[in-house]
Amino acid sequence: MISQTLEYALRAVVTIAQHEGHSCTASQISEITRVPAPYLSKLMQRLVRTGVVYSQRGLHGGFVLAQQPNELTIWNVVDAVEPFKRITECPLGISSHDSTLCPLHRRLDRAMEMVEEMFRSTTIADVLAEPGAVTPLCQEKKTFMIQANIEALKRTSNTSPKKSKKK
Repeated sequence: MISQTLEYALRAVVTIAQHEGHSCTASQISEITRVPAPYLSKLMQRLVRTGVVYSQRGLHGGFVLAQQPNELTIWNVVDAVEPFKRITECPLGISSHDSTLCPLHRRLDRAMEMVEEMFRSTTIADVLAEPGAVTPLCQEKKTFMIQANIEALKRTSNTSPKKSKKK
């Protein structure tokens, strides 16, 4: 029901969210999520085009979420990557079914409806905050921060000229 492409997109979005507003490069996301870099690059372009993430160029460039994790739902990612197609009429085109689904397709659509409701009501922040000893895509309980980006941010904030003391 969930394609590998959608799984990869959700991994990427969760990884970016774990970095609390710090940008993540495609190679960093690829390494953490174990998504092949060429595939991830195409997927990230789609997430940028659909407004799920922003792309930043330059020294501290990479990807950041377009919304806060408590506003971004799993459904937003699903809808950006592979929109659900609910069953609203007989997929077989049987005219006697008209606007009434047969028992099989009615049950299939009901299952899709339940999944859609769950995805619409679950934010990325919910996924990150779920209680337990395991966090998504990380070996440790603490949020994994990409050290290279954080260290670079610290260096740029500490580059203000210092006054030298004269004797």
